[in-house]
Amino acid sequence: MLADQPDRWSALGFAVTDGCCELGAVRLTFTEPSPESGHGLLSWSLRDLEETDLDGLSTSRSERPVRPPASAQPNGVLAIDHIVVSSPSFERSVSALQAAGLDLRRVREEPTPAGAPRQAFFRLGEEILELVAEPEEVVERSGGPERPARFWGLALRVADLERTVEGLGEHAGPVRDAIQPGRRIATVRRSGGLSLPLALMSSVERSGES
Repeated sequence: MLADQPDRWSALGFAVTDGCCELGAVRLTFTEPSPESGHGLLSWSLRDLEETDLDGLSTSRSERPVRPPASAQPNGVLAIDHIVVSSPSFERSVSALQAAGLDLRRVREEPTPAGAPRQAFFRLGEEILELVAEPEEVVERSGGPERPARFWGLALRVADLERTVEGLGEHAGPVRDAIQPGRRIATVRRSGGLSLPLALMSSVERSGES
């Protein structure tokens, strides 16, 4: 469930029908942002969970069969590559996700360009959950490590990154090398008006978590 304005996604070349957008085998459902619900990713539904206590992430079990992959979006987006979750207590969140039955592939002990000191990668079917540790200064500034984990953003896999970025014009940042070897990435700028950080990534055959 995503609290955002569907017309902003449509303006960026996504096909939104009846309040939903099909990204690969995932259906993204829109709801109106509000002071009560907040904005950005609010909740998700996952298959084969042992429990739904995912360190504060609003989660339900899905009993539906896996969807066949949807057609590419008009802007060239194929599917969700990974979902980013941030945590003020990295080890606690990793333990909670593993206890729920999520498949931990590896922990990366190197900082990201945004300053996250550690990342853990979990397999979610074709998609990846990237759990990032909040930098110490962010933890202190935002109320301490007792806060729950939270959804942060999405990275989408595209057929032709340069072409998609060109189509987005001023709303896309420059293409650059991604952390994942052999891949390229660009971000959607705030001028796109979306309620969450959104990245676009080149497509590769996966091995391990990437």
